[in-house]
Amino acid sequence: MPNRLAAESSPYLLQHAENPVDWYPWGDEAFVRARAEDRPIFLSIGYSACHWCHVMEHESFENAEIARLLNENFVSIKVDREERPDVDAIYMTAVQLITGRGGWPMSVFLTHDKQPFYGGTYWPPHPKHGMPGFDQVLNAVLDAWRNRRAQAIDQAGQLTAHVQKAGTLAATPQALPSDPVSPAAAQLERAFDTRNGGFGGAPKFPHPMDLRVLLRAWYRTQRPEYLRMVTHTLEKMSHGGIYDHLGGGFHRYAVDEMWLVPHFEKMLYDNALLTVACLETHQATGKPSHAAVARETLEYVLREMTHQAGGFSSTQDADSEGEEGKYYVWTPQEVEQVLGPERAKTFCYVYDVSPGGNFEGHNILNLPKTLPQCAAILNRPLAELTAELAAARAELLRVRERRVPPALDDKVIVAWNGLMIEAFALGGAVLDEPRYTEVAANAASFVLQQMRRADGRVLHTWRAGAARIDAYLDDYACLASALVTLYETTFDERWLTEAVALCDIVLAQFGDGNEPGFFYTAQDHEPLISRQKDVIDSSVPSGNAVAVTVLVRLGKLLGRDDYLTAAERTLAGCARLMEQSSTAMGQMLLAADLLVGPTPEIVLVGHRDGADVRAAVRDFWSHFVASRVLALREPQATAGGLLASTFAGKESAGAEPTVYLCQNFACDAPVSGLEAVLATWRKLSRRAD
Repeated sequence: MPNRLAAESSPYLLQHAENPVDWYPWGDEAFVRARAEDRPIFLSIGYSACHWCHVMEHESFENAEIARLLNENFVSIKVDREERPDVDAIYMTAVQLITGRGGWPMSVFLTHDKQPFYGGTYWPPHPKHGMPGFDQVLNAVLDAWRNRRAQAIDQAGQLTAHVQKAGTLAATPQALPSDPVSPAAAQLERAFDTRNGGFGGAPKFPHPMDLRVLLRAWYRTQRPEYLRMVTHTLEKMSHGGIYDHLGGGFHRYAVDEMWLVPHFEKMLYDNALLTVACLETHQATGKPSHAAVARETLEYVLREMTHQAGGFSSTQDADSEGEEGKYYVWTPQEVEQVLGPERAKTFCYVYDVSPGGNFEGHNILNLPKTLPQCAAILNRPLAELTAELAAARAELLRVRERRVPPALDDKVIVAWNGLMIEAFALGGAVLDEPRYTEVAANAASFVLQQMRRADGRVLHTWRAGAARIDAYLDDYACLASALVTLYETTFDERWLTEAVALCDIVLAQFGDGNEPGFFYTAQDHEPLISRQKDVIDSSVPSGNAVAVTVLVRLGKLLGRDDYLTAAERTLAGCARLMEQSSTAMGQMLLAADLLVGPTPEIVLVGHRDGADVRAAVRDFWSHFVASRVLALREPQATAGGLLASTFAGKESAGAEPTVYLCQNFACDAPVSGLEAVLATWRKLSRRAD
């Protein structure tokens, strides 16, 4: 018989709907029963693409004996961390305090008051490899609950106090340095893997925010090593197995230091953040390889992660047919069957496909040598080899698509959609691909139309035609930031209107008066044991950091002092953290760099559809300008609206495009004519030699 999760919409919860465990979704019903029957609560948190979540489900939650132990003695709650990141963040902090590490599946034991008293991550059903069995853990927790209740309650209180303290901003505010990013770049340089790229050893994560910090440190200092760290990392990643060489897009992370063996799940946010890093690196270097990776990643998202209604799906599973990575790996025989002997021989040489395999007897496609190196070794013209391999990849992709695919979690999450809308909008401008801009606009329209209440408040997730769960800080912030980018790439002021409405809700609902930082949940959100302020980046930028970023962007673009004041207050409250833990504060450092400047306020005056203006805008997006805001005024436009103060006094010089460069709304003399405007972009930008 299906359990209560059968009535839920989350794909992760639905995966557990046939378990013999008597699961509850998070809600009052579970806690009322726990209190009425004096039972401890077992809280299990995971997500649909999580490999070890599937393992624990199969081993333990489908196990009749363990299900009996849970059903007779506990109230069991299953949570999708992607639906309830607020719940996940609180109990992840508790598990990290208990064990020194975190991860999913997360397993936590709570009192009736939702306070954690014990927890961990994955446990096998019975003891093995030095790990206690889940059956042992359940019996030990039950023994503590029955026989040492006071001790368990005391521990829960202490843990809760620590969780509440961790969710505050206790640092004394301090002034920002004139260069906030270079000290962080120096720290990143010390952790840099000079051979393989990236930072630290295995497992190795992409760190896209840190790569963007390095780009800004390079922009400020022109120190070549900072840019080389970025290009080397992106090249090693895009040559490694973490990158999908047939379908495009990046897997979650690599389990080794060489980027060869990925954890095969694909997350929307990773691909959004890495696309932006690749686009900015292309602007800084002019290298077509970075543009190609960005384009292939956006095409992957279009093909496999874009909902027909307009939004973007959340994740693709690591597993297919019960095996991690099965969908993606190859044998030489499989390649030869598609390409024939001669082409297969070349392909297998270039992409490291061997009889012994590089992953459990199979092969993860990767590029141990660059294509120019392969062309030289094979004595083939580079252009000819490149064309042959492109055709081969397309053929293999068509065959791969006939395999059983990984499961898709098709729920639409506002924050992650905001990140991807921004990536498509920027991609449309940098790659001069209007189709991408249209995708970004369609997705933004979908979120704004389908995921808002009548009062303008946003809902966090949408699936199967219905939106639910009040949105969190990062939902508002990421969407607002994406809308600002949509304005800067289309000059359609409706996106600014929507961004301002979202930021006004952030100030009203998530602010903390005159204290620094924003709460992750709104004032009227469901009460939990802690109301936290997230300032540390995880795999996604922190909600506070994105909120500060968009407040600075809009503050400078629109002349909104209230936005700039709120942003500066939070940055001052995080200044010590940025100094001490810069590698965990990448997005906040990007916001600090934007606030400190120099951040030119660029106003281009001219007809949006005029050939010279289009040429000027196209050329602008080919340059890397680390911090700036951009607006366009039609020559005959009225002076009203959101941009009234920005446009005041800025007129065109005849029929030619005119550009005004301002800083804190003090402007240099305008420059007119296409050639002069293009020269202005060159002066503002940095380009590697």
